[in-house]
Amino acid sequence: MVQPQTRRVLQLSDPHLLADPAGRCRGRQSLAWLAHGLEQALAAAAPVDLLLLTGDLCQDESWGGYVRLRELLEPLELPVALLGGNHDDAVLMRAALGRRATIAPACVALGAWRVLLLSSHRPGAVAGWIEAPQLAWLAEQLAAGTGPVLVALHHPPLPIGSAALDGIGLQRPGALLEPLLASPRVRGVVFGHVHQHWAGSLARPDGGDPLPLWACPSTLAPFAAAQPCPLGRPDWPGGQLLELRDDGGLATTLLRWPPLPE
Repeated sequence: MVQPQTRRVLQLSDPHLLADPAGRCRGRQSLAWLAHGLEQALAAAAPVDLLLLTGDLCQDESWGGYVRLRELLEPLELPVALLGGNHDDAVLMRAALGRRATIAPACVALGAWRVLLLSSHRPGAVAGWIEAPQLAWLAEQLAAGTGPVLVALHHPPLPIGSAALDGIGLQRPGALLEPLLASPRVRGVVFGHVHQHWAGSLARPDGGDPLPLWACPSTLAPFAAAQPCPLGRPDWPGGQLLELRDDGGLATTLLRWPPLPE
């Protein structure tokens, strides 16, 4: 019996880089922590078909911060997809990284799968927004084929149970969730922003299989966890491996690695 082919997506999130390569965010050298996390995660997850970075790439929203990221990504021989978060500048990100990475909003083809990258960035806002033109583009993408779909954005489109974070998630989430829940093609949603592991699901209106959603830890620093860490290491940096089978199956593996010495 022929086994379905699997595409492997490594998700990292919220590195909060700075123009200064030795600059510190939350007391840590964010570039060194991302480089360390990238090395650890690629070693644990290999082979990888796509590296997905789900926002808050550049804490100071600077040209230099995106150049640091480009320099880190250039030696990698794999496709890269980027999302903007609230700590990002969409224009600078695209100018610095547009030739190296696919930048949201965009569609990435992975075998039978389509990975839909959404931008929930809104200039000057901490909370997330997805405006009408992007929702119209999403509807077109969902109507354009029959294969399975993974959706990625920065802001969580539902409460995760954190009083500190639930008010700065995606605003007007129903406008996004309604088409996602209505489409049997959508097999999962991943996001960043919350600096922690989180897993949940939403019921579909037609009674079909629930829609699973997962948050990704930060490569830099964790926030207080709303759910217990399955690995028992909520204070370690981390990421997530997504395995997309061509028959539509989807599996996730939480990744954690030891922090850099301070």
